[in-house]
Amino acid sequence: MTKFNVPKMSCGHCTATIQKEIKAADQSAEVSCDLTDRTVAVESSLGADTLLSVIKAAGYEATAA
Repeated sequence: MTKFNVPKMSCGHCTATIQKEIKAADQSAEVSCDLTDRTVAVESSLGADTLLSVIKAAGYEATAA
């Protein structure tokens, strides 16, 4: 499981956008977003750098947690 801090993730639309983009890159990915902690946890065959790029391409700054 790879976890990311996404400080500007603040609503359901944000989480849906991030989940959609990660699923587009890896259909078998398991994505869990926590608005309270502003984190995204991903179980995927993609590497952390690739996932970070996907989140950033969705319009959100992110860092490895």
